[in-house]
Amino acid sequence: MGVLQYLIDLGPSVMLPIIIFVFGLILKSKPSSAFRAGLTVGIGFIGINLVIGLLMDSLGPAAKDMVQRLGIHLSVIDVGWPATAAVSFGSTVGSLAIPIGLAVNLVFLIFGLTKTLNVDLWNLWHVAFTGALVSIMTNSFSLGVLTSIVHTIVILVLSDLTAKHVEKYYGYPNVAFPHGTSTPYYLFALPLEKLFNVMPGIKNWKADPEAIQKRLGIFGESIVLGLILGVIIGILAGWSAKDIMQLGVKTAAVMLLLPRVVAVLMEGLMPISEAAGEFVKKRFPDRELYIGMDSALAVGHPAVIASSLILIPVALGLAVLIPGNKVLPFGDLATIPFMICLMVPIFKGNVVRTVIAGAISLAFGLLIATYVSPYFTQAAKNVGFPFPEGANAISSLVDGAVPTTAIFIFAAKLGYVGIIAIGVISVLVAIYQRKKDKQNAQAHLDENISA
Repeated sequence: MGVLQYLIDLGPSVMLPIIIFVFGLILKSKPSSAFRAGLTVGIGFIGINLVIGLLMDSLGPAAKDMVQRLGIHLSVIDVGWPATAAVSFGSTVGSLAIPIGLAVNLVFLIFGLTKTLNVDLWNLWHVAFTGALVSIMTNSFSLGVLTSIVHTIVILVLSDLTAKHVEKYYGYPNVAFPHGTSTPYYLFALPLEKLFNVMPGIKNWKADPEAIQKRLGIFGESIVLGLILGVIIGILAGWSAKDIMQLGVKTAAVMLLLPRVVAVLMEGLMPISEAAGEFVKKRFPDRELYIGMDSALAVGHPAVIASSLILIPVALGLAVLIPGNKVLPFGDLATIPFMICLMVPIFKGNVVRTVIAGAISLAFGLLIATYVSPYFTQAAKNVGFPFPEGANAISSLVDGAVPTTAIFIFAAKLGYVGIIAIGVISVLVAIYQRKKDKQNAQAHLDENISA
């Protein structure tokens, strides 16, 4: 357990290069190529974190001042994902998340129930989170462990389902996002897309970044759009002209820099992705493999960032207007891109649809985060987490407001039966998906032969 904790403490920017290097050696890559790939991935991840850090450091004070200016007083503080991850991994159940995630992933790969090899072990804290909450709620360690196992299965299944969308929209072949925050919103986006397609007005409204730029000219360019949205947020925060302009330039910088540092990470990942494809093709001709990565690879897309910036004041407004909500959005306002990045491909980059869907998600999410806050607060107390000044209860949007959190919490009220039912449904979906893939592959083969 001490070794696992040491790996966790290294953080993703160190742990991920090590995993990529080892994985490259297993795939018979040259040691020098595997080392270079791993190091480049680590550098890219640091670059992503630096740019996201710039966004959080810029928007955090703006959000705080917006809250004070609007006179919002809510009793549960959103402490943000870094604190949530620390609490999750620090729990008794959470400490087992990485070995659970590795074991489940290996078993599913062996039996052909998943195509995703999840190398993003750091983000198994999402699995640790639900396991810890269920364990506290039910006072059952074993039920918490079972929840972590089933949650891992759910993430792998959703990762496989979303991989083709990731490739088609973001242009990342053989890459999937087994991310506990991002994947559940994909299922939420599917029915909304069908609804939007029949709604008068919205169904014909093209609002992807390309259409916006074509319609607005220079004002629709991603960096100018970032500037405008940053200025609007600064005005809502009541800042001075100097601070407003600085915030605008910083948000413009994020719009420009984030896609470029993502490209660095992909530069390191692509040789490993290609080697993985060749490795699987030789040994398992009828199968393909996705490398599971952090959805941070997607958050730099202009449609994701633009929608997220619009949703920040929307989230604060919803916090006041939603009856029964007690959560004050704060720490996770800058991580809204992770909540919507797998919705954007379903809406084909349509910013209007993404904002509407994001607002609906946040509205329900705030109620979920409010409901789980007593369990979250207890988990934090169990690991000695230092509460923010004046806060007696805490929660988060990532992962406190995520649909899967609500599903597992309510399923746990039925005990083992409820959690096992989710696992059985997920396995059946995986089996159905594999069968469907084989049928599609056979149909494609028959088509080529007849041609």
